[in-house]
Amino acid sequence: MDFLSDFMTLFLAKLQSPTLGFLIGGMVVAAVNSRLQIPDAIYKFIVFMLLIKVGLSGGIAIRNANLAEMLLPAVFAMAVGILIVFIGRYTLAKMPNVKTVDAIATAGLFGAVSGSTLAAALTLMETEGIQYEPWAAALYPFMDIPALVTAIVLASVYISKQYDTADEALSKQESLGSPVKYRRKSKRVKIWPIVKESLQGSALSALLLGLALGILTRPESVYESFFNPLFRGLLSILMLVMGMEATARIGELRKVGQWYALYAAIAPLLHGLIAFGFGMIAHYTTGFSPGGCVILAVIASSSSDISGPPTLRAGIPSANPSAYIGSSTAVGTPVALAIGIPLFIGLAQTLMGS
Repeated sequence: MDFLSDFMTLFLAKLQSPTLGFLIGGMVVAAVNSRLQIPDAIYKFIVFMLLIKVGLSGGIAIRNANLAEMLLPAVFAMAVGILIVFIGRYTLAKMPNVKTVDAIATAGLFGAVSGSTLAAALTLMETEGIQYEPWAAALYPFMDIPALVTAIVLASVYISKQYDTADEALSKQESLGSPVKYRRKSKRVKIWPIVKESLQGSALSALLLGLALGILTRPESVYESFFNPLFRGLLSILMLVMGMEATARIGELRKVGQWYALYAAIAPLLHGLIAFGFGMIAHYTTGFSPGGCVILAVIASSSSDISGPPTLRAGIPSANPSAYIGSSTAVGTPVALAIGIPLFIGLAQTLMGS
């Protein structure tokens, strides 16, 4: 009973954070049809600045860290990203009136990582004084790329099987003497173009650029004097934009049905709890910090909002973008931000005394 009481107290306290307040404020502003607009160029600049900052801090930490400490959390991040896609493939894809390729693309987007959600979590943790390995942000690509690759491969395999089934039907038709107009050919799945597309995405490119600069140069002075002081202010504006975007996308979610809404409401918390469990294993075996467990859970609960959609559009062109983007922005991201982040911080503080 004491555990539940302590957890609820911590959870409710996190909901009052200014970061989440801006998110809710953006949702309210959009709901009342306000004409407030944040130019897209400003939004992209803010995301770039936040991810460069996260990358720089991670790169600086990696330069000074024991890389062996990163091994187990990195393996767990990869495993979780792949697992999330398979969960969606064998849950959402089985629901009535849900197309399999749409479900796989949605699972891929939820397995990929949101840089802005990660930035929000890091800001809240710093505000709360929660310690974590600075290199933990570098777990981002270890989960993001395997999830996107897995989703595109699974979709390609499924489509290939559909083509093979159609070919068999055409062959039977041909053997019976009926005319056959054409025969479909399945395509082999090429992994490297998928990885390349993901690496070239704006969010992951910015993060990797920051990591490289942090590792190969000495950016501490510009980091402390420029990037770090701006972080919380820029993040507040980003949360406002994301709140407005989430409300605007609700109409898209209505087009694809209630199963996507249900999945998007449950999946972020389920994925985050799975990752948190893996984080606890790393905590008790290698000393991975409670704050690191929170970061692993947060990136698992997030769904990619920048690099993921264009990668999936290119890799699974037959999937309906309204299904996976609408599910993510209308429900998944608000759940991850408003419920997931406080939930995982509260769990870490309650279970491991962060």
